[in-house]
Amino acid sequence: MIVGTPGRVMDHMRRGTLKLDTLKALVLDEADEMLKMGFIDDIEWVLEHKPANSQLALFSATMPEQIKRVANKHLNSPVNISIAASHTTVESIDQRFVQVSQHNKLEALVRVLEVENTEGIIIFVRTRNSCVELAEKLEARGYASSPLHGDMNQQARERAVEQLKRGKLDILIATDVAARGLDVERIGHVVNYDIPYDSEAYVHRIGRTGRAGRKGMAILFVTNREMRMLRTIERATNSRISPMKVPSPETVAERRLSRLGEQIQETLNGDLDFMKNAVAELCQQLEVDTDLLAAALLQQVQQERPLQLPTITERQRDTRDDRSDRGDRGGDRPRRERGNRPAPTSFGSADTLKDNPDVKMNRYVIDVGRENGVGVGNIVGAIANEANIDSRFIGQIQLFDQVTTVDLPDGMPKDIMSHLKKVRVCGRPLNIREAGDEVFVDSGRGAPRKPRGDRPRGDRPRGDRPAGAERRPRKPRDNG
Repeated sequence: MIVGTPGRVMDHMRRGTLKLDTLKALVLDEADEMLKMGFIDDIEWVLEHKPANSQLALFSATMPEQIKRVANKHLNSPVNISIAASHTTVESIDQRFVQVSQHNKLEALVRVLEVENTEGIIIFVRTRNSCVELAEKLEARGYASSPLHGDMNQQARERAVEQLKRGKLDILIATDVAARGLDVERIGHVVNYDIPYDSEAYVHRIGRTGRAGRKGMAILFVTNREMRMLRTIERATNSRISPMKVPSPETVAERRLSRLGEQIQETLNGDLDFMKNAVAELCQQLEVDTDLLAAALLQQVQQERPLQLPTITERQRDTRDDRSDRGDRGGDRPRRERGNRPAPTSFGSADTLKDNPDVKMNRYVIDVGRENGVGVGNIVGAIANEANIDSRFIGQIQLFDQVTTVDLPDGMPKDIMSHLKKVRVCGRPLNIREAGDEVFVDSGRGAPRKPRGDRPRGDRPRGDRPAGAERRPRKPRDNG
């Protein structure tokens, strides 16, 4: 028995290391995915070289016209076996759709995740890049999530699925190819963050929940221009997809407060005598009553996951205000004037340690910043623990939107630096390097880049970019 991809099989056949003279049977698995990945010509070539008297079996979750043509051309009097029809697949699944603009999808997704009662969630996106980016953004917001895409090796994919089964992960962000055959009992919700290209792909996606008689929910995010595709899916599946509103900030606040109350309820069962005395002492020291002290402590506890969320329109306005007035948050960085290209600014040199002035310091840049939800404590903790550096020798730390500078002792060992490059904070690798010639361009996003004259031409593979540079977001393509 030989199992192979079309390209590898063709390679061996051409070199004569794989001969099909005595082949008894050939199985074409995941035929529709082979078609989507552009392997149809390769498959046709292999089929044309198999013995005429060998058996051919074709497996496909969906049956588009091109696959039907392959079947009719190469199969002799085939028997067509259908495991389940499309409309029966979705009977046990509560289907909803959220109409939202492309710009607000992430904010809407976070609110839905906060409000829905669920254990395991699988979120479908179209591309590998979207898969990785969304996983990182959710991880930065405190969600236990992981990507699942076809470029991951089999061991990594199995590990992610196993973690979801065991409850160590709550969310998988997946592409269609990677989620084939996925059956995890914990999956109660399927979220179509990107609408699928066809109705059969939709059915296959939401089939990850509501299996073996279990109930499930499928939520579909739809932009205005994708409403036609939504209606096509409804007709093809013979089912109604009900509208669902984006949860309001008040609803999210109530849900988060409820969860916090559940956690506090568990704490109330423990020994709190010391804490009671501490509260009384703090109230006396600060000259406040217990209600005000409790409110202040609650304010500290909820900083990472605020109970009060801004409305989507407020968040947009805050983002515009922040970009138009960087002087309030970026130290003495010059404000960008409309129509003028800002001048590059150096990250500067390391400051001397106040308590250890004899230690020579160097300034480094890491690829994680405020937009990833990182704080100074995260940086200090990661470097101190992973590099075994006393926190007294970690100097000034400057947070920008997408990068951070940190001052460390000069002459850091190469093995430590190599290790720190791979250390992840808020779901992102530090990718630490010396600030050196890098310059900071105030584009309103905090992204550093090298001076144009230092960029080598022709010696970097297409699609690569200098460390720390951000990929320019492509304009989303709406379908339908």
